[in-house]
Amino acid sequence: MVEANIVNVVATADLDEKIDLEDLGKLKEVIYDSMIYGGRVAYFRSPSLKGTVSIFATGKMISVGTKSEEQAIRQLEGAKEFLVEKRFVKRGILKPKIQNIVVVANFGRNMNLEQLATKLNIIYEPEQFPRGILRIKEPHRATVLLFASGKAVLTGLKNSSQIDPTIQKVLDLTRVN
Repeated sequence: MVEANIVNVVATADLDEKIDLEDLGKLKEVIYDSMIYGGRVAYFRSPSLKGTVSIFATGKMISVGTKSEEQAIRQLEGAKEFLVEKRFVKRGILKPKIQNIVVVANFGRNMNLEQLATKLNIIYEPEQFPRGILRIKEPHRATVLLFASGKAVLTGLKNSSQIDPTIQKVLDLTRVN
């Protein structure tokens, strides 16, 4: 049985309004430094959030650090509500989009990366980094970092329903004959 856990969900949304980050940075819930990324981003954190929301002067937002799609969307909604309450933006409809789900999996068995590199044409350069990179196109696009210990990191998934089929694909591809 494969053990798998979501470790990060990245979601985006656009407020369709410009935001004065310097004024926003005066609030205690916001971290803003004009020297970081040329002053183009502020970071919203709150005890009620599981991660961080990056807020850009263009009105675009990025949520990182949550463990589910629902948390990521709630985090973006919470940041929007905060900005509305503080009168930085008008109330509008937020259309969040999940950009990436990162999963850590344990396949429970060692993997011969040299053998898999030949069999699957994975990228494996042990002198650079001790993992193999497997790119999957079906059933869902994903990039999988495989470690000899049998642990893996799956990235590029767009919703949690893609996790199990992707894990099954990795199991099928790495099955020892």
